[in-house]
Amino acid sequence: MNFKNLYLIVFLLVAELGFSQEVLPVYSDYLSDNYYLLHPSMAGAASCAKVRLTARQQWFGQEDAPALQTLSFNGRVGERSGAGIIVMNDKNGYHSQKGAKLTYAHHLLFSRDEIDLNQLSFGMSVGFAQSSLDESTFYVGNPTFDPSIAGIEQRANYFNVDIGASYNYLDFYIHGTVKNALSSERKLYTDREPVDLKRVVFNTGYTFGDSETIMWEPSIMFQYVSQTKESLMDFNVKVYKELDMGKLWGGISYRRSLDGSQYINGNNAIATQKLQYITPILGFNYKSYMIAYTYSSLLGNVKFDTGGFHQITLGINLFCNPDKYHCNCPAVN
Repeated sequence: MNFKNLYLIVFLLVAELGFSQEVLPVYSDYLSDNYYLLHPSMAGAASCAKVRLTARQQWFGQEDAPALQTLSFNGRVGERSGAGIIVMNDKNGYHSQKGAKLTYAHHLLFSRDEIDLNQLSFGMSVGFAQSSLDESTFYVGNPTFDPSIAGIEQRANYFNVDIGASYNYLDFYIHGTVKNALSSERKLYTDREPVDLKRVVFNTGYTFGDSETIMWEPSIMFQYVSQTKESLMDFNVKVYKELDMGKLWGGISYRRSLDGSQYINGNNAIATQKLQYITPILGFNYKSYMIAYTYSSLLGNVKFDTGGFHQITLGINLFCNPDKYHCNCPAVN
């Protein structure tokens, strides 16, 4: 790797660490039938309760590479409410974080009956997290004393809330959420850590096609990070095919930052690179069970050779309503 490109790599690492400082980072796992991870208003919005277990591993072959595991459950409570819980474990080198979110959502049905989907939903999640910085091995092989290093495992606890709304109408949907809506002070690394971790997330999409042959679902996601003024877009296309033994589905997602970082390339010229990922998706539903796999690849001139992010999701649907909505709406039916 050209040494002059090193600080762009540092920028990418800082971006990943910035994600991990939130109660729950925003990756591509929402595309594995789990919009609830992003939007609390989707708790209990579907005709089934959903359990989803996701494991994400980055940079295979790299010691202490980032890894994330989440376990979520959400379902209907009564006729008009929903509830959910998310637990997570996130590790990135010497930094690690464990946390949980508790969610309540309320759903307003405007349809003439319970099978025509016309639903407006509001939700709020309260998240608790403990961040840790393990300094116990910092002096191994480097006996130089640094007064800023305590040489112990430091911990900091904090909480935050997510507030959002969703509208599902037949084959169309739109979701909006303000994540980390409160300023949350933490002094784990320095005395001047950012307290504004707000992230605004919008998703919208539409399904069309023949449910007996092939269905298509194009969608987009927009993110805005308040502290860094960074904006990102996801462009997604998913395809669904009904088989005799279940449903096969797949697709592709492209994420691009609308902002870039400058670096000096091998020709001593200033170049700009924007954060970009391409993520193919493959999943299968069998009766009440589902499995999905995604692989995110970092694009650009400056990147790790082993920069792929592997992710697998396992799920089960419980307590399903026998009268499902009359729509091509995979996230709800």
